Amino acid sequence: MSLPQKIGFIGTGAITDAMVRGLLAKPAAVPHVMVSQRSADISAALAADFPQVLVSAHNQAIVDGCDTVVLAIRPQIAEEVIRPLTFRDGQRVISVIAATSRPALLDWIGADVRLSQAIPLPFVTRRKGVTAVYPPDADTAAIFGVLGNAVECESKAEYDLLAAASALMATYFGLMHRTTEWLAENGLPEEKGRAYLAPLFAGLSETALLAGKDVTFIEMSREFATKGGLNEQVFQDFDGKGGSDALRLALDRVLNRITR
Repeated sequence: MSLPQKIGFIGTGAITDAMVRGLLAKPAAVPHVMVSQRSADISAALAADFPQVLVSAHNQAIVDGCDTVVLAIRPQIAEEVIRPLTFRDGQRVISVIAATSRPALLDWIGADVRLSQAIPLPFVTRRKGVTAVYPPDADTAAIFGVLGNAVECESKAEYDLLAAASALMATYFGLMHRTTEWLAENGLPEEKGRAYLAPLFAGLSETALLAGKDVTFIEMSREFATKGGLNEQVFQDFDGKGGSDALRLALDRVLNRITR
């Protein structure tokens, strides 16, 4: 496996910004990065912050000048951006375009490229991301390994399931928000609720990471719930009054949207 010498990004939104900043954080993982001029503020900021970044006004120049090309375009305009471009057989292409099938991407690309799909999350900017990759590919995994961890999926079904699970991010923060609202309604200033909850949830996530693969989440739930205690009561209320069912329904609905 190897990291690219020249990696280019077509589409310069939040995920491109996060990936480039993660790759070029010291020590930089790649020597040369090209980004498209689209989203001029982001591309200009990247070029100002990193001497390795070259901004190109033409997407074809990025394809021609890079051994690895990342497609980071909104799905609504992906086809019209990709179809006019000429890729090389054997070129590595990584698509981070949401809800876009592999056959469609290959049809639009029109060349025998080495195509991977990935779901990078914003935390890659701090090299703390976990990224689903399909199909398994050592070189693509190496890129996302620099940015945190890569989970290589053996099938499209595995990849789609992780894509659905990644849709829980807003719910995570929404849960924290609803809790700070409740605390404020009962007399605790919102800033104090936030100052308490963010480290609490961060500590729980760290516990899950350190527990290892042999300890299940439900076992950790029981470990943090004293018999007859407050944690047990809240989880029983959540589970018994429809919380778990609502979560499953939401995940089913987003999976249907991804796979339809």
